[in-house]
Amino acid sequence: MSSPPITVAYLFTTFPKSTETFLQREIAGMLPLEVNLRVYSLWGGEPEFRGLKVACFNPWRMLTLVWIVPWAALTRWDLLRVLLHGLFVRRAPSGLNFWENMLGAGFAGVMAREFRQNPPDLIHAAWGGAPATAAWILAKLTGVRFSAAAHAYDVYEHGGDWWLNEKLADAAFVHTSTEMARASLIGRGLDGGKIHVIRRGLERFPPLKPLRARRSALRIVCIARLVEKKGLDRQIEIYAALRQAGVEFEARLLGEGPLREALMAQVASLGLENVVRFRGHRTQAEVADELAWADVLIHTGVVTASGDRDGLPNVIPEAMSAGTVVITSPAAGTTEAITDEVTGLVAPVESSAAWVQALQRVASDDALCERVRLAARQWVELNFDAHRNAARIHGLFVAAV
Repeated sequence: MSSPPITVAYLFTTFPKSTETFLQREIAGMLPLEVNLRVYSLWGGEPEFRGLKVACFNPWRMLTLVWIVPWAALTRWDLLRVLLHGLFVRRAPSGLNFWENMLGAGFAGVMAREFRQNPPDLIHAAWGGAPATAAWILAKLTGVRFSAAAHAYDVYEHGGDWWLNEKLADAAFVHTSTEMARASLIGRGLDGGKIHVIRRGLERFPPLKPLRARRSALRIVCIARLVEKKGLDRQIEIYAALRQAGVEFEARLLGEGPLREALMAQVASLGLENVVRFRGHRTQAEVADELAWADVLIHTGVVTASGDRDGLPNVIPEAMSAGTVVITSPAAGTTEAITDEVTGLVAPVESSAAWVQALQRVASDDALCERVRLAARQWVELNFDAHRNAARIHGLFVAAV
């Protein structure tokens, strides 16, 4: 007689979120498996995802902490002392991270009774910030084991999340999606034996498009949030150098973010308005259309002064699966997928000349493009299948329970 499916409480900061399709795919990959999912969105979100109920937390419920905290001081001083120690002995790395952790702690305080009355088999945090704080405290309050994911934002932004080490040290296992993040977590003193690298994934692989026979003008696409770590100011300098080198091209920048106005002004100052176009946010179907249009996707990621950087942006494997050649900077975890002249091209973002040369090769070298396109598709099929990777996470859930 088979065992009944396990029940996992899955905690997200916001779910579903349009800019986090990789998390939607993770849940979609879980749906056919033997697991009962209770999905919680700590801040906003939607009440339903593909027929699965999402419990959207009402922040106003944290007003009840007025009497919950004094009661915890009397009954669980051991836990409150740990939290107060973390609160007063070191500063949060940023104001945002402070409030993320307060949100997680508040959620745990309010929801502890519900979790005690109807406990899941495991609590899993999709991020190392607010969800992991909530899962960590809920585990201490209820005795239910927890696990957590920790990705680039959690590990690197302003030196990493405020309570990251304490939370992950107590987790049954830690899920991360790049070898870079795993090495950094081990470098922080965490047990490497329980840190598992499982990539995100695609639910389905599109047909591999044919290589466009004549790639002049070269079609370039960049799909990214318009934020500092994407290195978009340097990318625009690359476009200026490409034009100066006499290469015909058209570039499309997809995405929104706080740097939009500054980047548009930079494009105007360099006289690139006719060849560099800002296309704003696009749906997944529209992103697929843009990848079908493009000859090459470029990623000019950098490590910012705060330490923030990308892991492996999902758009890179998306482009690889479609047959769009990828050129990336070597910053962060992108070279775990893109090996120079094997699955794509790698160029230092500081060198516009190197990027011009790489783009010229994509425009003219059919043999190179065909070789890297086929190898890229093979890498994605092996490493970036959402169903296979969700099954691996599910296996960790079962082992933890």
